[in-house]
Amino acid sequence: MTDNNMVCNIENNERQKCEVWTRVMGYYRPTDNYNLGKKSEYRDRKCFKEVSCDGSECNKMKKAG
Repeated sequence: MTDNNMVCNIENNERQKCEVWTRVMGYYRPTDNYNLGKKSEYRDRKCFKEVSCDGSECNKMKKAG
């Protein structure tokens, strides 16, 4: 078996909760502290990749738009 195919099995009681933080209004906050409205808003967010206008990607956007 190679290193790429190794699987690590752990029990649920050995797991650690993963805390998710996101940026809101200029500062970072854990999503666990959100109220129901903010949790709904967070689920509806769209992810995007920001492109820099340093060459071909920016030119493609200008031609398409």
